[in-house]
Amino acid sequence: MSESFTVGTRGSALATTQTAWAANQLAELSGLRADTVLVRTEGDVVTGSLATLGGTGVFAAALRQHLLDAGCDLAVHSLKDLPTVQPQGLALAAIPVREDVRDALCARDGLSLAQLPDGAKIGTGSPRRAAQLLAHRKDLQIVDIRGNVPTRLGRVKGVGETLDDGSVGRTVQGDLDAVILAAAGLHRLGMERHITEYLDPAIMLPAPGQGALAVEVRSTGSGAPELDAALERFDDTATRWQVAAERALLNTLEAGCAAPIGALAHFEGEQLVLEAVACRPDGTQIMRQSHAAPVSDEAGALDVGRALAHRMLENGAAVIAGLA
Repeated sequence: MSESFTVGTRGSALATTQTAWAANQLAELSGLRADTVLVRTEGDVVTGSLATLGGTGVFAAALRQHLLDAGCDLAVHSLKDLPTVQPQGLALAAIPVREDVRDALCARDGLSLAQLPDGAKIGTGSPRRAAQLLAHRKDLQIVDIRGNVPTRLGRVKGVGETLDDGSVGRTVQGDLDAVILAAAGLHRLGMERHITEYLDPAIMLPAPGQGALAVEVRSTGSGAPELDAALERFDDTATRWQVAAERALLNTLEAGCAAPIGALAHFEGEQLVLEAVACRPDGTQIMRQSHAAPVSDEAGALDVGRALAHRMLENGAAVIAGLA
């Protein structure tokens, strides 16, 4: 009987923090020791904007291959970075309780989005965020950025000097008025002090699956009954159904995770309510719609996502978002 299990992770601070949290939870639930394996992915070594890198799955492919090759027993992903089509031989064994789903503004001088001056420069590598920002305030200048969380924060005037983890160094430029990041990642890194405003989903719908983690295994299971049982307990049904609806919408729209599409599901009693937005990349046109239905299993959640996507497609979402 094995006394330990191995968990694959990317090497970024956020990835290793997320993986460590999930591994510790599973170790406690299973009674087994967790060991971590670092895997370098294409998204970590190739430069350029996320949109031009191919977006969907750029951070996950090498990690998944390592798992398929039995280089690790589990892999921990940010669910929003995973392609919506599950590869053969792998399964999402657990989706734990979701963190904060919102996008967060990290601005100079503690400013909110409304307080930023005309023409303010905001950094983001996400077409979804850029389009919704421009739809809300067309005067803003969007600057395409990438890099880890401290590197992005270091681009904000006055913020780089307050970062004390040593990971920014000479990359601090202070050339931006603000950046937009996922609140969940900032919380997990203990860097929420840099958030100057949580953006209301009425202004900015998050990416499908944002704030959720996914623990992936080979389809045959982890190989340890104790770990398989722990994964089942670690899984949160409400979160799984919510993200299933969001990802089904994205899949039906045939859009990748770099597309200007936002989606967020929540429960109102037994009704699963899904809101979604499709944006023209320059923010000049937005389609925002919702759909609700009672849901009693994951298949029902998938149906909610597909139904809303079909209606949006009928109303021209593919043309608006540049998917056609």
